[in-house]
Amino acid sequence: MSTTNGDVLDARGLDTFYGASHILRGVNFRVGAGETVSLLGRNGMGKTTLLRTLMGLLKPKRGSIMFNGCDVTRSRASAIARAGMGFVPEGRGVFPNLTVEENLIFAERPGQGGRMDWTREAIYEIFPRLAERRKNWGNQLSGGEQQMLTIGRALLSNPRVVLIDEATEGLAPKVRDDIWSTLRIIAQKGVAVVVVDKNIDDLVDLAGRHVVLAKGEVLFEGTSKQLRTEWEFVSRMLGV
Repeated sequence: MSTTNGDVLDARGLDTFYGASHILRGVNFRVGAGETVSLLGRNGMGKTTLLRTLMGLLKPKRGSIMFNGCDVTRSRASAIARAGMGFVPEGRGVFPNLTVEENLIFAERPGQGGRMDWTREAIYEIFPRLAERRKNWGNQLSGGEQQMLTIGRALLSNPRVVLIDEATEGLAPKVRDDIWSTLRIIAQKGVAVVVVDKNIDDLVDLAGRHVVLAKGEVLFEGTSKQLRTEWEFVSRMLGV
């Protein structure tokens, strides 16, 4: 099995369970090289489960995941990360007893073919606040600074795809604006982005394609124009 025309990530027929609970139900999900895709849905509809399944943190009971032309369905998360997938989890997961600099050094490695598109200097350039705080411990950072650090860590693995769960949840408006600006920079540099967030206007502005999950199934997939056309239906699915 191979990925479709230029798709760097191609998941098909995913069924994922938490214990006895059937969360993902036959989900197909693809991401083209350099594409930005939003993942929408109310709480508990399967968005985080899908990201964790793609990352290898959860194993699907059925279905397949192709990444960079390789079957990674049963691969460990560490192997998927080395293959070029970055993950920014909800809750961030900053190492509290390491400094900002040490958190970044821990994650720094070349991408496929030795690519070093992202360096610590590049991260400090897009997040000047991290440069100012580079000697501070992880647990001394604000929520916004932790999110910047987590995105920076993911980029320092020089990924082909980065998965971002709840990109701006709980952040102050100014920090949210900074995060959206950063995601646009990431996309412009050719990294494919999958982003979960509740700020639909920002997602429509950022992403070229949108996928809506409801009860673990894909109920809508389309462009921003199609999303606006189908907005009455989609808004019912999102509860907005």
